[in-house]
Amino acid sequence: METDCNGTLFDFQPLGKRKVQASFDGGTITSDAGGLLLREVEERCGIIRQFSECFTDYRSAALIEHTVKELVGQRVYGLALGYEDLNDHDDLRVDPLVAVLVGKRDPTGRNRVRKQDRGKALAGKSTLNRLELTRPGCPDRYKKIALYGEAVDALFVEVFLQAHGSAPERIVLDVDATDDPLHGQQEGRFFHGYYKEYCYLPLYILCGEHLLCARLRESNIDASAGSVEELDRIVRQIRRVWPSVEIAIRGDAGFCRESLMGWCEANGVHFILGLAKNARLLGKIEREMKKARKRYALSGQASRVYGHFLYRTRKTWSRKRRVVAKAEHLAKGANPRFVVTSYSPEAYAAQTLYEEEYCARGEMENRIKEQQLWLFADRTSTHEMWANQIRLWFSSVTYLLVSAFRRLGLSGTAMAKAQCHTIRVKLLKLGAQIRTSVRRVVISLATGCPYQRMFEAAWRNLEKIPLFSP
Repeated sequence: METDCNGTLFDFQPLGKRKVQASFDGGTITSDAGGLLLREVEERCGIIRQFSECFTDYRSAALIEHTVKELVGQRVYGLALGYEDLNDHDDLRVDPLVAVLVGKRDPTGRNRVRKQDRGKALAGKSTLNRLELTRPGCPDRYKKIALYGEAVDALFVEVFLQAHGSAPERIVLDVDATDDPLHGQQEGRFFHGYYKEYCYLPLYILCGEHLLCARLRESNIDASAGSVEELDRIVRQIRRVWPSVEIAIRGDAGFCRESLMGWCEANGVHFILGLAKNARLLGKIEREMKKARKRYALSGQASRVYGHFLYRTRKTWSRKRRVVAKAEHLAKGANPRFVVTSYSPEAYAAQTLYEEEYCARGEMENRIKEQQLWLFADRTSTHEMWANQIRLWFSSVTYLLVSAFRRLGLSGTAMAKAQCHTIRVKLLKLGAQIRTSVRRVVISLATGCPYQRMFEAAWRNLEKIPLFSP
């Protein structure tokens, strides 16, 4: 049966004696009704609002229908709901639910200025891509919405500070680099020998689940390149608000550099960094390795012996530093590991420092994977590197929003530690019918939704939190 889509009746295989038929006549229905929860988070955290303030709008106010805040909101909510491409927004334009999330006073788009736009409340891809393609200070005829990177850098730290009611006694800043594979001829494209691919090498800095920095970099550099400068501005911004907080830097062996350790020592910041093994280090733990090997031979189970000593490289380090060693023997053989730290033995015993402090950095890797796999941080396919940096920032702001929902809305529930993808599938991608009148927008969620209680629990948690006040 081939007719116009809206009038087509699709016949499917019968269910016993019953006919099974379908047609696109259900009215205004959305598949993203759970986005209302994200809207409540935004009303209480102001993440999108603050991000939109990092843009400068050079357009004539009398000639625009979509404010910067609405455009930014449309892009961020789209990423959170699983729409990674700007092309997707040409279809989303007609969804009144997304228009409600963005804050459109006319969610149906009936009162748009141009006749061909009526019924489409939201912006299309050609308008949205101006957010990515305008260079700061260089607006042209068609690209007049510029994002200023310094403001975004400060925003990530500010959102982190706002998330705390009072200053904590101690915070740990995790720093790491990862690969962002490239499949075209993007600006700044280089082949990376370790990852064996053309890629960018973005730098991430987090404190727990709070993202503090997402810097896109070329991959023909050392993993630690630029980390001192990023940490310096972050620590200075934090200390302006929390002058007495203890700060520690944690990273793998790629960040074990004299420049970083020297900066930490000069600025009263602790560090816990992986240290690549060498013959001198292995020689210092021969006794511990022999003991671990004997224990393994007796038990058949993985055995570990910890120790610590002072160590200095022959050329690159300026002073002796404490090194914690893990002498481990596994079924596959010896597996020694080393960590260099500014903490004294009185502060942290060797085993405690390695197992409870250093190994905890694995959680940061999960947060990076979460952003790259489910929030499209790796969607850096435009030609210019600056535009790709903006895409990374949009993904990062989306992470801030979803992470805030997890922390505030899902606290005390079975999904308190759920990944972004699980949250999207179970709580955001909900079917609903939308009815719009002069006084109300009524969203009727699917009666058969299996996560109704979780939705209600999240809503009740958010209702207890006061609205954001800039």
